Amino acid sequence: MYPIVTYKERCRTCYSCVRTCPVKAIKVDAGYAEIIYERCIGCGNCLNCPQKAKVVVDRMVKTQELLASQDPVVAVLGCSFPAFFHAYSPGQLVSGLKSLGFHEVHEGAYGVQMISPHYTEQIAKTEHPLISTHCPSVVAIIERHYPKLVPNLMPVVSPMLAMGRLIKETLGENTKVVYLSTCIAAKFEIQSPDVSKYIDVVLTYAEIELFFRRRGISPANLAEAGFDGIDPKHARMFTLTGGTLQALGITTDFLDTETVAAEGESHTLEIVRDLAAGRISPRYVDLRFCDGGCIDGPGKNLELTHLYKRNLIINANKSDIPYKMAPHYLTATTPSNLSRIFTDKSIKLPFPKNEDVRRILNASGKFSQGDELNCRACGYATCREHAVAVFQGLADIGMCLPYNLRKMEEDRGLLMQKYELMSRELDKQLGEDMIIGDDRENSEVVELIRQVGPTPTTVLVRGETGTGKELTARAIHRLSVKADKPLVTVNCTTLTDSLLESELFGHKKGAFTGAISDRKGLFEYADGGTIFLDEIGDITPKLQAELLRLLDQGELRPVGSTVVKKVNVRLIAATNKDLEQGVREGWFREDLYYRLNVFSIDLPPLRERPESVPILARHFLEKARKKLNKRLTGIEDRAITVMRHYHWPGNIREMQNIIERAAVLSNDGIIRLENLPSVFREIYDNRAGILPTARKISFKAERETHVGRLERNLILRYIEEADGNISKAAKLADIPRRTFYRLLDKNGIVIQRKPNHPLPIKEETSI
Repeated sequence: MYPIVTYKERCRTCYSCVRTCPVKAIKVDAGYAEIIYERCIGCGNCLNCPQKAKVVVDRMVKTQELLASQDPVVAVLGCSFPAFFHAYSPGQLVSGLKSLGFHEVHEGAYGVQMISPHYTEQIAKTEHPLISTHCPSVVAIIERHYPKLVPNLMPVVSPMLAMGRLIKETLGENTKVVYLSTCIAAKFEIQSPDVSKYIDVVLTYAEIELFFRRRGISPANLAEAGFDGIDPKHARMFTLTGGTLQALGITTDFLDTETVAAEGESHTLEIVRDLAAGRISPRYVDLRFCDGGCIDGPGKNLELTHLYKRNLIINANKSDIPYKMAPHYLTATTPSNLSRIFTDKSIKLPFPKNEDVRRILNASGKFSQGDELNCRACGYATCREHAVAVFQGLADIGMCLPYNLRKMEEDRGLLMQKYELMSRELDKQLGEDMIIGDDRENSEVVELIRQVGPTPTTVLVRGETGTGKELTARAIHRLSVKADKPLVTVNCTTLTDSLLESELFGHKKGAFTGAISDRKGLFEYADGGTIFLDEIGDITPKLQAELLRLLDQGELRPVGSTVVKKVNVRLIAATNKDLEQGVREGWFREDLYYRLNVFSIDLPPLRERPESVPILARHFLEKARKKLNKRLTGIEDRAITVMRHYHWPGNIREMQNIIERAAVLSNDGIIRLENLPSVFREIYDNRAGILPTARKISFKAERETHVGRLERNLILRYIEEADGNISKAAKLADIPRRTFYRLLDKNGIVIQRKPNHPLPIKEETSI
């Protein structure tokens, strides 16, 4: 497993990791930034992710497994440990590590002392520049990105690896070695087979501190214990700026150009580039990638300043660090083989030609040098570097911020154009000109809409199915001051009671089975605008109470929530039921009825507006022509005449459907009587006085006519027996009340009610 992992769900493609990665070992793909481990140098810069999308893999589990085994486990502390564990003495730290179960505890600085003679020997006999190999990030930079300099790497192991070889040669190969430091790159280094056989686990100081807390161990409360290894003496200064050369025994002076020492990302990369280009040729180059040296590595103590940590190292070296060197180290010898071979581990990425770069730049809207802003928002220093990364598959064009802004502006323009077109189309379909008719009843409805539209008044639209209640609500909304805000429509009969409550008022996560997250209700979405509740007579008493609360106080409470929310919504309700009878019978709340019935608009059925049938028929013919993309020129007089005498149980909606069906059947562009349903031909024949034997209708049509008459007579009989009480009539017929209402609509039976008087029956005829 690689030492750093990416949590995809956290990555927001902010390109912070791309921006901070010195070797661009990050690939942006599938909506997140992932590490290219074959190019990574383990510097840890990407761990500064604002979203914490990249984290160090927890290796404490493996350490616990090693400690639980029968094999001895040895802890090796990196040179910088006094700068992190400053709350307790080195001896107390040793006691704490022993309490965790470590068999021995060593100072890694002794590894510096072991490799020092080899460095001196190699520098003395070299004929070309040698580059230090004690920093794993520097080694990774050269092996993976500057393979030309691989022969220049000092063929000597790092202090960490030297300690691993010493311990395993002294205690045996079954001994496990856990190295502790601030270095993340060391975690990458032990991925190599020639290193992993000497170092089993690398942990940061922060991980050990967490290990102490999990085990309930406080080293500050423990008695001091001595280190088990060999005292490194002055080699402890290796971790400090300027201390590396001293610890390795390399002497130099201010004017020496044969020996170069530098630390920090920028200085390291500059020197490596100069060496690769042949601009400099010193005898020895000592490099450490981290600014401030190892005490300021990725796993550093963030609470302390660099100077304070430097003083902690120096003071620890001056003090008497306790040692009780184990007997087997009195006779131990330095490992005979401290050499290491380095190889070319670079990945050969394709390099684009000039025309490839130009093509990618053009695709991102850069056609001249002035278009290349080099804003670095994508994480690359220049637009051309980004173009090269796109060609190599490490980046995509969408990372370019100016490109995205231009594209968003273009998309916004297109959306605005589409919005304008859709608005105009909706205006044509849903505007005032859609309330068509030249009869007196229709004119009265239009006038009422014009009067109530600009006000915030609640409106109740009443009328049979298909009379245009939703169209009326849209017209009211268009004339209101909320016309630029949303109009939300809800049909109360299409959802169950529980779903309708959640749909209207929203719900909290866990409020019921299936509520996997919080959800806004339609009243919240309509906040500031209008909501249209169709068939409001079908809602339950519980919902009626919630709706009354909203109308009275402007508050709603989502299902499963104890918190109320304020909303400002205009309500338009519609029903085809007699709400007054609902109040008398108890299935509709009286207080809600009066709250809804502030301003009522009654839509007349189409059978009461025969003078508007011709104009409506021509209007629907035009709509059918556009919808079907078919040449239609008109409707013959016979068809218009018979439509004027049809009772239209489905009202305007039924007329629209019949006209569209007839338009489909028309062969010559004219809708004729023969294109209409058979009931229209029967009406025409009856009015023309044609005997039944001469009728040119089918057996099926004639049967439907007789069945319809029988059904109508039965309904009238039940109503008469129930004295005009619809609920009682439905019970006598043994059918649901809603079904009985639908049968009334189907057969064109209208109940005219007068308060405190019996309800007379008004029968509609076909003529």
